[in-house]
Amino acid sequence: MAASELYTKFARVWIPDPEEVWKSAELLKDYKPGDKVLLLHLEEGKDLEYHLDPKTKELPHLRNPDILVGENDLTALSYLHEPAVLHNLRVRFIDSKLIYTYCGIVLVAINPYEQLPIYGEDIINAYSGQNMGDMDPHIFAVAEEAYKQMARDERNQSIIVSGESGAGKTVSAKYAMRYFATVSGSASEANVEEKVLASNPIMESIGNAKTTRNDNSSRFGKYIEIGFDKRYRIIGANMRTYLLEKSRVVFQAEEERNYHIFYQLCASAKLPEFKMLRLGNADNFNYTKQGGSPAIEGVDDAKEMAHTRQACTLLGISESHQMGIFRILAGILHLGNVGFTSRDADSCTIPPKHEPLCIFCDLMGVDYEEMCHWLCHRKLATATETYIKPISKLQATNARDALAKHIYAKLFNWIVDNVNQALHSAVKQHSFIGVLDIYGFETFEINSFEQFCINYANEKLQQQFNMHVFKLEQEEYMKEQIPWTLIDFYDNQPCINLIESKLGILDLLDEECKMPKGTDDTWAQKLYNTHLNKCALFEKPRLSNKAFIIQHFADKVEYQCEGFLEKNKDTVFEEQIKVLKSSKFKMLPELFQDDEKAISPTSATSSGRTPLTRTPAKPTKGRPGQMAKEHKKTVGHQFRNSLHLLMETLNATTPHYVRCIKPNDFKFPFTFDEKRAVQQLRACGVLETIRISAAGFPSRWTYQEFFSRYRVLMKQKDVLSDRKQTCKNVLEKLILDKDKYQFGKTKIFFRAGQVAYLEKLRADKLRAACIRIQKTIRGWLLRKKYLRMRKAAITVQRYVRGYQARCYAKFLRRTKAATIIQKYWRMYVVRRRYKIRRAATIVLQSYLRGFLARNRYRKILREHKAVIIQKRVRGWLARTHYKRSMRAIIYLQCCFRRMMAKRELKKLKIEARSVERYKKLHIGMENKIMQLQRKVDEQNKDYKCLMEKLTNLEGIYNSETEKLRSDLERLQLSEEEAKVATGRVLSLQEEIAKLRKDLEQTRSEKKCIEEHADRYKQETEQLVSNLKEENTLLKQEKEALNHRIVQQAKEMTETMEKKLVEETKQLELDLNDERLRYQNLLNEFSRLEERYDDLKEEMTLMVHVPKPGHKRTDSTHSSNESEYTFSSEIAEMEDIPSRTEEPSEKKVPLDMSLFLKLQKRVTELEQEKQVMQDELDRKEEQVLRSKAKEEERPQIRGAELEYESLKRQELESENKKLKNELNELRKALSEKSAPEVTAPGAPAYRVLMEQLTSVSEELDVRKEEVLILRSQLVSQKEAIQPKNTMTDSTILLEDVQKMKDKGEIAQAYIGLKETNRSSALDYHELNEDGELWLVYEGLKQANRLLESQLQSQKRSHENEAEALRGEIQSLKEENNRQQQLLAQNLQLPPEARIEASLQHEITRLTNENLDLMEQLEKQDKTVRKLKKQLKVFAKKIGELEVGQMENISPGQIIDEPIRPVNIPRKEKDFQGMLEYKKEDEQKLVKNLILELKPRGVAVNLIPGLPAYILFMCVRHADYLNDDQKVRSLLTSTINSIKKVLKKRGDDFETVSFWLSNTCRFLHCLKQYSGEEGFMKHNTSRQNEHCLTNFDLAEYRQVLSDLAIQIYQQLVRVLENILQPMIVSGMLEHETIQGVSGVKPTGLRKRTSSIADEGTYTLDSILRQLNSFHSVMCQHGMDPELIKQVVKQMFYIIGAITLNNLLLRKDMCSWSKGMQIRYNVSQLEEWLRDKNLMNSGAKETLEPLIQAAQLLQVKKKTDDDAEAICSMCNALTTAQIVKVLNLYTPVNEFEERVSVSFIRTIQMRLRDRKDSPQLLMDAKHIFPVTFPFNPSSLALETIQIPASLGLGFISRV
Repeated sequence: MAASELYTKFARVWIPDPEEVWKSAELLKDYKPGDKVLLLHLEEGKDLEYHLDPKTKELPHLRNPDILVGENDLTALSYLHEPAVLHNLRVRFIDSKLIYTYCGIVLVAINPYEQLPIYGEDIINAYSGQNMGDMDPHIFAVAEEAYKQMARDERNQSIIVSGESGAGKTVSAKYAMRYFATVSGSASEANVEEKVLASNPIMESIGNAKTTRNDNSSRFGKYIEIGFDKRYRIIGANMRTYLLEKSRVVFQAEEERNYHIFYQLCASAKLPEFKMLRLGNADNFNYTKQGGSPAIEGVDDAKEMAHTRQACTLLGISESHQMGIFRILAGILHLGNVGFTSRDADSCTIPPKHEPLCIFCDLMGVDYEEMCHWLCHRKLATATETYIKPISKLQATNARDALAKHIYAKLFNWIVDNVNQALHSAVKQHSFIGVLDIYGFETFEINSFEQFCINYANEKLQQQFNMHVFKLEQEEYMKEQIPWTLIDFYDNQPCINLIESKLGILDLLDEECKMPKGTDDTWAQKLYNTHLNKCALFEKPRLSNKAFIIQHFADKVEYQCEGFLEKNKDTVFEEQIKVLKSSKFKMLPELFQDDEKAISPTSATSSGRTPLTRTPAKPTKGRPGQMAKEHKKTVGHQFRNSLHLLMETLNATTPHYVRCIKPNDFKFPFTFDEKRAVQQLRACGVLETIRISAAGFPSRWTYQEFFSRYRVLMKQKDVLSDRKQTCKNVLEKLILDKDKYQFGKTKIFFRAGQVAYLEKLRADKLRAACIRIQKTIRGWLLRKKYLRMRKAAITVQRYVRGYQARCYAKFLRRTKAATIIQKYWRMYVVRRRYKIRRAATIVLQSYLRGFLARNRYRKILREHKAVIIQKRVRGWLARTHYKRSMRAIIYLQCCFRRMMAKRELKKLKIEARSVERYKKLHIGMENKIMQLQRKVDEQNKDYKCLMEKLTNLEGIYNSETEKLRSDLERLQLSEEEAKVATGRVLSLQEEIAKLRKDLEQTRSEKKCIEEHADRYKQETEQLVSNLKEENTLLKQEKEALNHRIVQQAKEMTETMEKKLVEETKQLELDLNDERLRYQNLLNEFSRLEERYDDLKEEMTLMVHVPKPGHKRTDSTHSSNESEYTFSSEIAEMEDIPSRTEEPSEKKVPLDMSLFLKLQKRVTELEQEKQVMQDELDRKEEQVLRSKAKEEERPQIRGAELEYESLKRQELESENKKLKNELNELRKALSEKSAPEVTAPGAPAYRVLMEQLTSVSEELDVRKEEVLILRSQLVSQKEAIQPKNTMTDSTILLEDVQKMKDKGEIAQAYIGLKETNRSSALDYHELNEDGELWLVYEGLKQANRLLESQLQSQKRSHENEAEALRGEIQSLKEENNRQQQLLAQNLQLPPEARIEASLQHEITRLTNENLDLMEQLEKQDKTVRKLKKQLKVFAKKIGELEVGQMENISPGQIIDEPIRPVNIPRKEKDFQGMLEYKKEDEQKLVKNLILELKPRGVAVNLIPGLPAYILFMCVRHADYLNDDQKVRSLLTSTINSIKKVLKKRGDDFETVSFWLSNTCRFLHCLKQYSGEEGFMKHNTSRQNEHCLTNFDLAEYRQVLSDLAIQIYQQLVRVLENILQPMIVSGMLEHETIQGVSGVKPTGLRKRTSSIADEGTYTLDSILRQLNSFHSVMCQHGMDPELIKQVVKQMFYIIGAITLNNLLLRKDMCSWSKGMQIRYNVSQLEEWLRDKNLMNSGAKETLEPLIQAAQLLQVKKKTDDDAEAICSMCNALTTAQIVKVLNLYTPVNEFEERVSVSFIRTIQMRLRDRKDSPQLLMDAKHIFPVTFPFNPSSLALETIQIPASLGLGFISRV
């Protein structure tokens, strides 16, 4: 296909632009051959006519499709040209924030001027072991490729890092070295990799400086060779330096600085050790203030000085040498301040006692006068004489600066030599990787000798680069058997010849330097004469005779000749050097020794020792004067030689290229200047690489990839079984010009643009298919829409018609209803009118008839009443007459009766005034008046006074009344006397009137009192009502408060529950962190242990013939059992076999420094382990504290009971001992005594035996009584007192009392023993010297013992009685308190009283229930403890009976009659124990652990059989109470398991088997430990098998640690197995075929996603998971542990997959997200099949799931951003942004993520607090736990198969 056919309408092209270099445009019409103008439409919206060059008629460059923009490899672009490269780099750098890009074999690195999180150790681990094309471009990928090729091809490698100043060369080289140091490690414990990295800060401080382009610019070139041994571990390094910029020491341009070390010294001048240097601010020195910029933003020179000193220390530069370096550097600064004064034009002087010179001489240790003299003079030597000539001030200043530069150069060389010595290794080097950090092509406004040398070096490197690229292309073509055609590329050999050939620029420069009167002008003229008009690459500027121009490969450069000769000569006065050599400061002369070896930094050879892989050249032998001649070599000559040696080294290695690009000159982060970028791309050879690639066949596809990509262009009939033939047939149809492609053996090669044409065809085919699909889908959608609309219309019509019909029916119903309503309404109106009229008529009639009847009635009534009135008047008149007669009679009667009534009235008044009467009258108000009693009492006093007056008046009245009676009688008897007494009656009447008046007054007072009482009553009633109202309000408030309290309690409960849940979660997290830390420490400890074992093996192999004799084992030489040894006895037991089995270890000489380091590390780890264990215990106690509070008191009680039982056992043992002594005494008396005294019938013997018998019986009786009393008292106290205070004090009192009893018993026992011992010495004098006295003494001791016991019992009874009295007192107080509470309750209202009583009753019952529960728990624990003690006692009694049988003499056995007993044979009952002999322990361990085959056990035997067998052996040793056997067996078991895992630690089946058995062994130790918490699920038979003598809790911890180590090893094993499968199976393999297409790739081919043979797929992963699961299930691993292993496996799968996704741009696409989600669903289905969904494994895949969803969701609007932020909560912000940046469309129908959308995501996530780390930690291991899992298997039923070879073990 012709290229012109691609220039169709809407095709996009690149056109040149003066501002943007290249600008994008779009064709408005098709191009036709012959057109001179192209109509273009620019992106900014303008139209343009682009005129083609009439000579070349070259069309503008075509633009690549959008899906290819941002590719990792520039060679993957369809169109390879400058604008495509520039645009691709810009898109990656600005939009995707990617600074690395491949360009064929070159890695292009753009300086971001910002710290990026892409250099961590996690990134290093991600790139380690990966193919270079499989990961995104990175400096680590280049380093990994070099490291892999070194190991694979066994060929030395070089990484060439070049670029402008400020482009990032030094940083790139530093990261490459860090990668090698991290990946390879060192071959020894000398930390060589740390030393290699430590050389960087030293070299940066003495060789880097701030320039206008870079704050940390390297002012020298260096080549570092990193040496490796045969195992490819770092063993050393060597450094060579090139062309140090010495002129910077004495001169700096504006805004630049001197070397960093000077400013670091000035910043640290105040340190005490630097006082002697007499330094100050950097502005005080001439050599540091010229640039005017003494500080760098963001850099602390003092801290950098500390880092430099630390690095020097690490590299072995002693403190004295460091101070020597600083003295020399300070001396250079002071030398720069030395000033000169002119005496005349040709001479100058230094002021006397010039302070800067004095300080310089003091620091350098030279004579002041001598140095002062030679700074102002020089020596001239001729053939016959020597002259001393003064020099001018200018010459003196130049000489001073030359001296300063020379000293600094020598010091620089000396430091480089020492660094090389520190990095040198005695181990033979096998290969090396060189890192070349060298200056790039430079061109400034004024270019001098330095730029000339730099550009010369770049010409040589570019030539080597071109040849290497050309060579690789040729090899590729030949390998694929493609016809090789010569590619024209730029050859810079003519430029190199111009510089270095005979009569070249350097040759003429050296020749001019040898001339006595040579100058820069004469040298320039020689150049013009020699090369001008003869060499096309050499030109002369038009306006200058002191400059020349060279056409370099990158650009033309104009060099100024001024200073060339001086810099090339590098002249220093020898007299000044001699003064320095005579210095008293020892280090200074060292710098100038062996000048022929200590070549300057611009020298031809390295600044250190000979390179590691090059045979050193033989030194030429010459005359003694040849040394001086060598010293006079020019700088140019030296640099040319060094460059030749460098090129030889590079040509002998495989080069890898890193080109660093500076994006802008202002150090702005992520700012891209197209002009500067293009300049550097042209200068560094990247575009040349592109041109060479584009000249041939740049696009290369494998047949399978081509078929997968362009299958859509093939018809079904074109597809053959042979993929290669299929591709050939299709290409012949698609591309007619066969020159546009070539078929290789494995690849198809395309010319530039052909892949774009194929992509266009593919896109057109897909677009046509999409249009057809869209057409069909749209038609189907419209048909569906029409059918829905038709159906909807019919439905609407139906409903409308129904609605109308219903409305008409409703109208008819309403019309009919209205008619009926009208009918009834009209009828109602007429009827109501009729009724009204009828009612009115009836009313009128009734009123009229009533009126007539009432008139008639009134007439009759008047007549009737008139008759009655007459009758009544007549009767009244008769009655009136009668009444008048009667009234006179009655009046007289009334007077008398009145007098009698008054008397009676007085009596009634007296009664009315009495209290009883008042109470009777007001008996209903008694309760109310009682409340007014106090006020009434106060008024009673007044009332009593009134009563007294009334009583007096009544008495007077009575007396008067009596008198009146007597007078009345007299009047009745004699009327005459009445008449006489008339006057007297009148006076009495007056008195009566007065009495009446008093009576009225008394009545009024009574009335007032009653009113007052009524008012007080009303007030009281009002008060009571108010109180009732207040009580009601208080009740309401109380109810409200109760409700509020309940609400608050509910809220507080919820809050506390939430807080408790949060705290629980936090505690669980802390616990997991502590577990993780502890398990990491265990992992580190096991690693050190393995390292120690390896060292032991190496030391064992180093010893050949062990010397005989005894040698002391070193105390630090611990074995593997050191962690599990708990006493000196075990240590001794373990030392014996170690001495017998490994005698050769004693003779190995130890590396004590290494050994002490390991010992110290082990000690620290053990301490940390202990601290972590304590912390772990503390955390677990905090978690379980709430549960443990309820069990604390029963546990305390159980401990006290246990303590009491122990005391009881001790007392019983003492009692048994006394009985035994007594029996021995009887025996001695019966055997040794004289027959007349000790005969059975002797009186003395009889009396003695009776006394002893009675005493012993009484003692037993007292003992039993004491025990009974104690048990009764304890039971009574527990029954009486529910609380534990009295019980606890009583128990403590009993314990103290028992201690006293024990002491007295022991004292009596000792006395009795002493008497027996003394009497035993004089048995032959027993009859004569006091046998009875001895017996009497024994009885006295026994009596004292009984007396002391009785006294102690009495005291205990008194104490108990006192305690009971106290308890009674407390009960009385409680009774009083209850009575007071009852009285208070009686005063409360009935409702409150009932509520209080109920609350009190509930509280009492709750307390009683709690007390009863505590007592029940105590009783249960006591019963269990007593049962256990009963077993112990039964065992001891059995042993005692056996001992007594052994003590019986043979005579007694003979005397007893032996009766034959018929014993029935019973089937043996096994106890679940295994017995073995001590000497068979090693055989047991060997057969059961070391030589056991896990597969046979897993298939044929019960799971965990070795664990059961080991535990049954431990049980038997515990049964025998043999602690040595228990410890030895457990220690041997642990060590043997470790040995097996060390030997076969890479076998998953072995590790799984021993993890399962270790856990089962641990569970057995817990299940049969006898602890209550582990015995809940045991059967009664299993409880009988519990351990009885030893507490193995410490060994449980040891086994737990061992299980943790095995688990971690298991995780490492399965990780090693799964890791190769994960990326291929989860990411690369297309589980759903055809979803994701293969994009064009570049030179760095990626791993194919098509499943070839040997490629891992998802099914491979699932099969491996099934294998793991089945093996673990066969081994009987705990289900919870299996869940933890599965969770860890899924975490590894998710972490590795996500990490690779984040580092691979080609994997971040929509189709790949679908593949990942499908793969994850398959993993979830596997979990579901295995019933492991609750294991937490699915949650570990959540970050991967969210990353896959992120690839598939819409990414355009703000709503999409909000959805992404809420969805991706398991991903960090860095990961989300990285995925969005890497998102790459695979087809043209997909769109890229815009930069604005990514910024929106960043803004929304800026408040999220998550880790800044980009990658997940794939090495993270979750903390493992071993939940207790008891076994239901009965130990006595376990059979030992013969296949295990354990016939020496017998069941018990």
